[in-house]
Amino acid sequence: MKHKMLLVYMLAIVKFILPFILQEPFYQPHRDEFLYLAQGSHLAWGFLEVPPLLSFFAWLTHLAGDGFFFIKLWPSLFGAFTFILTARLLISLGGKMFAIVLAFLPFIFGSYLRVHYLFQPNFLEIFFYTLIAFSLVEFIQTQQNKWLYLFGIACGLGMMSKYSVAFFIIAIIIGLLATPERKVFGNKHFWYASLLAFVIFLPNLIWQFLHNFPVAHHMEELKRTQLQYINPVEFLQDQILMNLPCFYLWLTGLVGLLLLKKTKQYRFIAIAYIVVITLLLLFQGKNYYALGLYPVLFAFGGFFLELLTVKRIRFMRVVFIIFSFFSGIFFIPLALPVFKPAELANFYRDKNYAKTGALKWEDLQNHSLPQDFADMIGWKETARQTAEVYNSLSDTEKSKTIIKSDNYGLCGALNFYGKKMGLPEVYSYNGSFILWMPTTYDVSNIITIGENFPDTTREIVKQFKHISIEGQLKDSLARENGIKIILWKGCDAALLSRFIEAELADRKALFIRK
Repeated sequence: MKHKMLLVYMLAIVKFILPFILQEPFYQPHRDEFLYLAQGSHLAWGFLEVPPLLSFFAWLTHLAGDGFFFIKLWPSLFGAFTFILTARLLISLGGKMFAIVLAFLPFIFGSYLRVHYLFQPNFLEIFFYTLIAFSLVEFIQTQQNKWLYLFGIACGLGMMSKYSVAFFIIAIIIGLLATPERKVFGNKHFWYASLLAFVIFLPNLIWQFLHNFPVAHHMEELKRTQLQYINPVEFLQDQILMNLPCFYLWLTGLVGLLLLKKTKQYRFIAIAYIVVITLLLLFQGKNYYALGLYPVLFAFGGFFLELLTVKRIRFMRVVFIIFSFFSGIFFIPLALPVFKPAELANFYRDKNYAKTGALKWEDLQNHSLPQDFADMIGWKETARQTAEVYNSLSDTEKSKTIIKSDNYGLCGALNFYGKKMGLPEVYSYNGSFILWMPTTYDVSNIITIGENFPDTTREIVKQFKHISIEGQLKDSLARENGIKIILWKGCDAALLSRFIEAELADRKALFIRK
């Protein structure tokens, strides 16, 4: 056991360090990371997009100085923790060294390499999926009630990290009901643990109620703008492609759990997998929403394959490692941006990576870079240009100027970089930023960062004496390429302030319970 855990901790350190070595330092935080970092400056029991747990880590990042290392620390750390849980589960089943190495490979070859380097709720979701399954396996093995309380904590904190954890909780319950392990429902400690989970989640539930359940509005917006493009066949194909270098591992785990008598007491996990995949298909979930399902299957897959190759077909151990290693190397440039943007785009073109589907964005079109990588470019330059426009104003004009951006990515980036560039707080009607906007204003000028020149037929637009494009991001590889910085000057302060206040009040009303 001691030697096994030493190997596990050594591999966990590799898992933690590897992304910092591989990613080209040219890239800036992802658009979503800017949003979640901003939430750390506005701590609350909830936000329009996600529950509050990630904002706590954002707050810690701000305390540490907002360095790039500290932004990436948390996903990398929880990635290592997730592997440790996976390995511990495997060892509890009886897995040995080969199974541990095999279960480690998906964490460095495939989608987890990227997910565990992005400061987004997904890394927490994956961890709590794994912890929920781990705690139930440990309970079944030991019958110690402490594992049920860990299950309750994992469910509660999981729901405080991402609402989609509810899919897994529902699926686990269905899986337990469908197997002899339903006897856990007769244990009073299971219900105490369930109550504990509810108490942990309750503050966010109250926040949602007080704000008219914005999660419903957020999901509707996602469905309208992104999820409508989800293709069920591609979703299922992506479950293979996301872990292609180690697809045989989770498939073995799933099939083994469904068919083998040796582990029939854990069959509820396989049933839970099928239920979650079905729910995601019904609700048009994105492919990576399912990533939390796989670490526990890696553990069982490693265990089964190790048993299968103890005496017979032992040579297959070498085949598994070689296949995962060489196919995994091919996928590393898709998981992390290992070169600067232009060099990486040329690399993809020369190697014909478009065939993998990894260059397809939410618009279903292939681009020069993966969408996530294009979302890591151009933010600092946009902030610099915005600061240049703002600082060109006189002190009197500055005191009467508001800066407003079109989307949460821009708003978060401008606030992140703008502090050192002399920018005041930047506002947006998009996402949680609308909740943080003041209710009263006294302004006659606006600087907007958006895609299009304003509609000059609008009555409010006619009230400005001067409107001009003062800057533009020109980077064909950035997702925000072409974004314009527009200066609006000389409107009557009382008129403009009333307009902003009325418009803002109308938008905020959606999230105010009367």
